[in-house]
Formats: sequence, C-alpha cells, structure tokens
Amino acid sequence: MLIFAIDDEPKILRDTEQAIREAVPEAKLMCFALAADALAAIRDKRLRPDIVFSDIEMPGLSGLEFAVALKTASPDTRVVFVTDIPKYALDAFRVRAQGYIMKPLTPYEVRTELEALPTAGNRPKRLRVQCFGSFEVFWQGEPLKFSRRQTKELLAYLVDRKGASCTAEEIISALWGDVADMKNAKHRVRNFVGDLRETLRQIGMEDVLIRRGAHLAIRPEMLDCDYYRMLEDDMASVNTYRGEYMTNYSWAELTAGTLYFHNIS
Repeated sequence: MLIFAIDDEPKILRDTEQAIREAVPEAKLMCFALAADALAAIRDKRLRPDIVFSDIEMPGLSGLEFAVALKTASPDTRVVFVTDIPKYALDAFRVRAQGYIMKPLTPYEVRTELEALPTAGNRPKRLRVQCFGSFEVFWQGEPLKFSRRQTKELLAYLVDRKGASCTAEEIISALWGDVADMKNAKHRVRNFVGDLRETLRQIGMEDVLIRRGAHLAIRPEMLDCDYYRMLEDDMASVNTYRGEYMTNYSWAELTAGTLYFHNIS
C-alpha cells in the first residue's frame, strides 16, 4: 500500500506521518510539504497512491485544487482532508473527497479511512470516458482500441443518451441523417453493434452494452464519465469543461449547447 501525506506545516506533517506509521507500519509512506510536489510525483513518476491525507490551505496548489487534479491523474486514489478549518467541509464534499478529518490526525482515524478503501476484489470495473474535447475511451489507463471509427462513434452516441435506449432507425438518423437504402443502413448498424460488443468483450466489459430486442443502450453506472459527473455538479468535472463536447461528432452539438447553459446557470 502506498500512502501520501501532504502538509506545509513541518510539525503537523511529522505528527501526521507518526499517526500513519503507527496505524499501518507496513505501508509505504511519502510525505510532501507542497501539494504541487505530490501531484508531480503522481504525474511524472506515475505513482498511484491508494490514499492521500492532505491539508487544504497550502501555498501554491491548495488541497482542494490538488483533489480536482487528482481525479484525472489518479482517479482511483482516495482523498482525505486533514484540516483545522471546519468551513471547508462543504467544499470537500463538492470535490468528492472521501473523508474530512479535523487535526490532529490519529492512528484510529487512519485505520478507519483505510478500512473504507475498496479492494481489488470489490472495486467496480468501469470504463473511463472523456466527452469534453474529443470523445475518448480508456481502459486501465490506456486508450481503448476500436477496429472501426464508426464503432467508436456508436459508443459515443450511446454515452450521449445517458442510458436511454434507442433503435437502429434512431442511430441512423442521428449519425448519418437521411439515407437512401434503410435496409443496408440497418445492416451496417448491426455490424457496428457486433463489433462494439466484441471490443468490450475482449476487456471483460461486455455488460456495458444492453440489448433488448430492437433497442440498444449502455449502463451509465459502468462508466467513469466527465459528462455524467458534471451533470451531478462534481466540481472536478465542472472545472475541466472548456465549452467543448465530443468535438469529433457534429451530432453532439445539441448536447454541447445544453451543457453551455448548464454551466452558466
């Protein structure tokens, strides 16, 4: 297990280190005076801590800003804020920190937070989906490979529908507009659906796709999606949105317009 501790006050950082070492002496512990240095270790050295105990008010990158950046750099890392300022409780909730502890940190509190960590056996498997900017899909930190660009576009359309089912006719109308040969177009859709199912099967995620007769949908709960998190007012996703949504697909412009008004409301 890898644990990070972050605090700009040397004495507090030493106390935090002592509490963690007493609670889990077998864990690997790395201490940082600056959140920016901890983030650099995650990004540059590709370290993936299981949990981070972090102060909030620090020079340069604050704990809240660190938590936002961490959601992209290491999405499975648990963040626990250790602070002496109660007013930040709501902010910690909005960036989806998993814990909020008043200083000083104790060994009991460390053990309590570690018990809440998901294990490899019970951590739900989810595809990471990027909708902001261009549409991209990642599996275990690597881009998911599609044999056909239309297969990837089909998945993008299903993600855009947020779990709502659709028919082949709806897919054809949205992705291709009016077609002269509907029978041939439906055949193409069936091929892309089969290809998508096989792509997901190869990584053990075929359950993402739902097929009910002539209707097709995805299970949103199996996706870690910036678009979905923004709709839930997750501040990490709100802060990464720059007005661009699935820019590789013209049919996504309608949702892009909706997101614009959601973001300014």
